Amino acid sequence: MKYFEVRKSSGETEPFDEEKLRRSLRRSGADELLVDQVMTELSVHWQDGMSTKSIFKRAFKLLKRLHRPTAGRYTLKKAIFEFGNTGFPFEVYVSEILRNRGFEVEIRQMLPGVCIRHEMDVVAKNEELLVWVECKYHPLAGSVSNVKIPLYVHSRFRDLEQQRDANPHPADKRAVQGWIVTNTRFSDDALQYGRCAGLHLVGWNYPSGSSLREMVDEAGLHPLTCLTTLSRREKDALLEQNLVLCRSLTKPGKWSDILHLSADRTAAVMREACELLGMQGEFSGGRTL
Repeated sequence: MKYFEVRKSSGETEPFDEEKLRRSLRRSGADELLVDQVMTELSVHWQDGMSTKSIFKRAFKLLKRLHRPTAGRYTLKKAIFEFGNTGFPFEVYVSEILRNRGFEVEIRQMLPGVCIRHEMDVVAKNEELLVWVECKYHPLAGSVSNVKIPLYVHSRFRDLEQQRDANPHPADKRAVQGWIVTNTRFSDDALQYGRCAGLHLVGWNYPSGSSLREMVDEAGLHPLTCLTTLSRREKDALLEQNLVLCRSLTKPGKWSDILHLSADRTAAVMREACELLGMQGEFSGGRTL
C-alpha cells in the first residue's frame, strides 16, 4: 500500500493507518472477507491529503451496499452526532447505558446544594453508589471538552456533597461519584484536572476499558440513528419522543404509531434493527419471535 497522509476533523494531518481502519471495520461486525473487500474497493481512491471524513463516507457507502447491519454499527459515532442540538437525547442515551449496568436512573433532577439548587442531567443509584452525571454533548466532530467543564462541574458536585454531608441519612451508606460524560474527547488539562479532583471522566475513547464506545459495544445499546432504513426526519420524530435505542424498534409499538409507516417499511426497519443487534434469528415475516 502506498504511503499517504490524511486530514483529521481537527485539521491535523497524520499518516494513513490501514490497520486502524481494518480494526474499526471489525468492531462493526465485519468478517475478514468483508473487511478485505471494503479495503480493496477503497484503495483505488487513496490520495494524499484526503480527509478521514471522506474515507469514512466511502467505507459506509460500501458497507451499506454489501451488508446494511454492519453499516449501521460502523456509523455508531456519527449516529450519536445525529442526536441533534439540544443534548437531551444524549442524556437519555447515557441514562440507558447506566440502567443497563444495573443502576436505577432519573433524568434532569433538581438537587439541593448548600448554596443553590442544581439540575443534574442523570442521577444513578445502586446499592453501593450514588452517581451524579453531567453530560456534555457535542453535535460536531472534532469538538473538545476543555478544562473549564470539569472546573465548573466540580464546583457543583462539591456544593451537592457539602449538603449531603451536612444532612446525612443514617440508612444511606452509598459512596458518591461525580461523572462527566462526553461523546467526543477531553483536552489533556481537563483529564489532568479530572484525575486530580477525583472526577470520573468518560469520553468516546477514554478511559481504556470503560470508554463510552466500549460501554456501548459491551451492552449492544446502539442508537436508532444508526439505522439506514429510517430518514433523518423520521429519526428526529422518534428522538423528540425520547426514543433513542435500536432495541425499541425490534417490534411494533409506540415508534410505529408515531411514524405511520407502511407494513413493508415497518418490517424493513424491524429487520435491520434485529440484525444490527445480532437478533437475526428472532425476526421472521415482519415480526419478532
